[in-house]
Amino acid sequence: MNTRHWSVFTGLCGVAVLALSAVPSGAQATEVKEKPAMYSYIADWQFPRERWGDVAKINATDNTIFQAALSDGTLVGYGNDANMVHTVDGESHDTWWSSTSIAGLLKVLDKLRALDNADSPISLNPTKHWDLVLVSHYYNWKPGPYTGAYINVAMYQLKPDAPDDAVSTLSKNVVVPTMEKLLADGTILEYEVDTEAIHTDAPGLVAIVYVTPQPEGVDTARAAIRGLGKDNPLIGPAFDSFIDYSQHRDELLKGNGAYK
Repeated sequence: MNTRHWSVFTGLCGVAVLALSAVPSGAQATEVKEKPAMYSYIADWQFPRERWGDVAKINATDNTIFQAALSDGTLVGYGNDANMVHTVDGESHDTWWSSTSIAGLLKVLDKLRALDNADSPISLNPTKHWDLVLVSHYYNWKPGPYTGAYINVAMYQLKPDAPDDAVSTLSKNVVVPTMEKLLADGTILEYEVDTEAIHTDAPGLVAIVYVTPQPEGVDTARAAIRGLGKDNPLIGPAFDSFIDYSQHRDELLKGNGAYK
């Protein structure tokens, strides 16, 4: 589940303001509808560099569990990623899986933890490890597996006094319409807007995620997002009151996965 620049997000926010002012509230609600909750468990790991070559072996073992859970409907997606832009305290790798319930996440977690130690990430002697449980009501994907795709994660922090509908406003009026176009033309394979389902940090985290099958897709998606605000005079001020931009971070990952 980071450095997509401020200008990208403020461009998005400006378009959201225009959309809200130009479209009646009743019409807005019908354009993009909130979907049933999709929960995601993200296990972040910081492995010593000398063990990076062994991560694929662990992933292969985990994937047998994930594939079975995808087939029987327990999961709707799963994957393994390697971080492309390293930070001092950030993860080197992650493993994630998604379900329509927290129970589905926990059933898979129990199976992963029951693996023999030799087949567990713990055997790689991680320097650090932490987990996140996220939830999304705005998402879509193309079914099937993917290999070597690029995963972009832009994380923001809402201010404590942000309105309750801040995430839904941004998602319905800006993120989803843009991402649906990119999904339709094949630029991206999946997108989602996540918040924390289990708060392991201060409330208010918002993550915008999209998966591109080719490196060119990173540029195309970024250009599409920036282009939204090109002719818009309202670049962000209306949203500045509830977004703490000092907490903005990006991640660029590369990984393999599948969606049901």
